Amino acid sequence: MSTAAAARSEVERAARAERAAVLATVARDTRDLALAEDAVQDALLSALTDWPRRGIPARPGAWLTTVARRSALRALRARRHEADPAVLEQLAAEAGRDPLDAPPLPDAQLELLFACCHPSLDLDAQVALTLRAVGGLTTTEIARAFMVSEPTLAQRLVRAQRKVRDSGVPFAVPPPERLAERLAGVLGVAYLVYAEGHAATRGPEAVRADLCAEAVRIARVVATLLPDEPEALGLAALLLAHDARRGARTGDDGLVVPLEHQDRGRYDASLAAEAAGLLDRALTAERPGPYQVQAAIACLHARAPRAEDTDWPQIAALYGALLRMTPSPMVELARATAVGMASGPAAGLALIDALRAGPAGMEGHHLLHASRGDLLARAGRPAEAEAAYRRALDLAPARSVDRDLLAVHLREAVAAPGRP
Repeated sequence: MSTAAAARSEVERAARAERAAVLATVARDTRDLALAEDAVQDALLSALTDWPRRGIPARPGAWLTTVARRSALRALRARRHEADPAVLEQLAAEAGRDPLDAPPLPDAQLELLFACCHPSLDLDAQVALTLRAVGGLTTTEIARAFMVSEPTLAQRLVRAQRKVRDSGVPFAVPPPERLAERLAGVLGVAYLVYAEGHAATRGPEAVRADLCAEAVRIARVVATLLPDEPEALGLAALLLAHDARRGARTGDDGLVVPLEHQDRGRYDASLAAEAAGLLDRALTAERPGPYQVQAAIACLHARAPRAEDTDWPQIAALYGALLRMTPSPMVELARATAVGMASGPAAGLALIDALRAGPAGMEGHHLLHASRGDLLARAGRPAEAEAAYRRALDLAPARSVDRDLLAVHLREAVAAPGRP
């Protein structure tokens, strides 16, 4: 490989490995995400011309940070009337360092995550900023992920960046007394990104591997930077356990494969083991939370060698614990299904019928009828199962992964032996 090609390869590697940390550091220095992004881009472009001539620096991240700081300083000086003098002074001192003499990069990614997920920003803005600043996705990629036009997404990013700059959103990890409530927002954004990838509501694909991978990466970053926060470990374990099954969730035709029909040989054993290890670390803190409970459920599914080996009694018990932590009709429905698998369809149907009669409005939700259809089919009542699946299909969103699964179950119910 030529020197120029090697340098270009190193710039690309540095962009992937160092970009988020460099951006986080410069954003913290300047309190301006848009300015920091431009400065980091300038630094990467400078590396493309400088490194082939002078050689790759011993510490690429420190070099990029220093050059980006200098670029940001020039931009701020050009609009001195808008700049905070204290920011200018501190940035000038940092930018004046020789890159090789600079201290190791502080890990400011966690501070950047908390800034992107600040509660003063609406949820769409939090997700977009996180994917852009922490994930490094382009405007085009984020717009494609959420099926909005590039101009719309660009305007959303600009407004969010401006709000971060003008309203004084802190680039800092919250103090201990505020950490739990703010951490919930960071974890919630990663969870939402994964949920959209796991069961895409937009676009032609049932599963969005790119969004799943980015959510897992963000969750790993948070778990690494907050190793004593059990819910951060729990979320990483949850997403990894789900991701371990991703290769088996869709067939060659691109359609979703029901859990019990998935090829367990396609599960990623290393991801399942990583998830179990993170969950074990979380549980040693003895501060259980919803993500840890969901991770325990997901790990039981991911590590069962065959569908019939699934520990449904334990899963039913875990859903009971989750229901006590986060009461909701959807958790009640999941518990009812697990009880039906653990104790027989009649037990699960009784819980679902009670939910249908309750005030939560679940009678109009397609997942209730889908779960009911599944238990009716297992109870040997195919005609009633078919009716339940048809009702679920009528209620399911037009663009929904659930529709694919419902169509499979409906065909099985229609073809079931012993129908009248």
